[in-house]
Amino acid sequence: MTKPAADLPKPVFLNRATPPKIVTLTLLAGLSALTMNIFLPSLPGMAAWFDAPYSLMQLSVALYLALSSVLQILIGPISDRYGRRKVILAALILFLIATVGTLLAPNATVFLIFRMAQAVIAAGMVLSRAVVRDMVADDEAASMIGYVTMGMSLVPMIGPVIGGLLDEAFGWQANFGLLLGLGLIVLALTWADLGETATLQRLSFADQLRTYPGLLKSRRFWGYCGAAAFASGCFYAYLGGAPYVGNQVYQLSSSHIGLLFAITAVGYMAGNFIAGRYSVRLGMNKMVLIGTLVTTAGLALLAVVTALGQSSALIFFGLTITMGLGNGIALPSANAGILSVRPELAGTASGLGGAIMIGGGAGLAALAGAILPPGSTEMPLVLLMLASSIASTLCILAVIRRARTLGIGA
Repeated sequence: MTKPAADLPKPVFLNRATPPKIVTLTLLAGLSALTMNIFLPSLPGMAAWFDAPYSLMQLSVALYLALSSVLQILIGPISDRYGRRKVILAALILFLIATVGTLLAPNATVFLIFRMAQAVIAAGMVLSRAVVRDMVADDEAASMIGYVTMGMSLVPMIGPVIGGLLDEAFGWQANFGLLLGLGLIVLALTWADLGETATLQRLSFADQLRTYPGLLKSRRFWGYCGAAAFASGCFYAYLGGAPYVGNQVYQLSSSHIGLLFAITAVGYMAGNFIAGRYSVRLGMNKMVLIGTLVTTAGLALLAVVTALGQSSALIFFGLTITMGLGNGIALPSANAGILSVRPELAGTASGLGGAIMIGGGAGLAALAGAILPPGSTEMPLVLLMLASSIASTLCILAVIRRARTLGIGA
């Protein structure tokens, strides 16, 4: 159960007795996003360093996402009972320990174990959304999430760029050294600024798990989860396959791949701005539909160009700006929709919805690696991304139809 927004004090920066300022939530979510993608340009070099196949090192994306999905099932209800603040602080401390482990790993297996442990930082992404929902409601939450994730997108936008440059200058370990330093800064800021926003539930964990059927029986909950999962699934498939395409298909260096990754993030930032500006006016469902259609149109164009043999590195990476734009428009409202089904269980809904979304992303990231054997072109990856985007559009159309049936508006 969350406090009504009117009962929460006005946020005061660096005052633990008040809700956090947007900058704190943005950095929490940003650290989670940065952890996922800063090292991607280094994957080929890491495979050489550990003397391991690229496909094994690529699992550092899929396994990270898989564990993130499992953790999010637990993070939500635990935060509903013990509070957002305690869970986030504990997650940050564990993240720092795991990051040290990645730096000291003697082989690929040990690295992957600590890499998976880094997934605990998913609490920053999940609970930043839950905190927003504690503070405001429905369409206003979609707007605020849009602004939070717009600021957050600045971090992963420059992440692969910095990661590629650090890799060439100092080696892949520099990426994880940067994560360690940033993690310490975010921990200090969170300790000073993040006040508790949830009204704690005195229920056992088992009792909280029994609330899941109420969510799982909702068609709208599944529809929002499907729209979010398949929309973000395009991006996760891209994360899993784009380093291969850049390095093996177009023979690009890690720094060049990092720079081209920024194109998608620019689109995502622009989409988040649009979401923050128009979500209240247009409503959650329309914003999700607009976003998924933008992504589908862009990926369909990329598929046609690729099929005609006219693609290039600039076209392949350049057209992903539409995927970033579409996801930036759709995901804040899809996430707000997930939380709106049962507002009193915002943490649980955010965790379960995030688990479904990230779990699907893990599967698509792993599939992207599997469908790109040595000598492959980029076409299998493009078709996988397009199919995922089409599925997201169908899911939000189902939500709109259900909303009209229930008479709660579209």
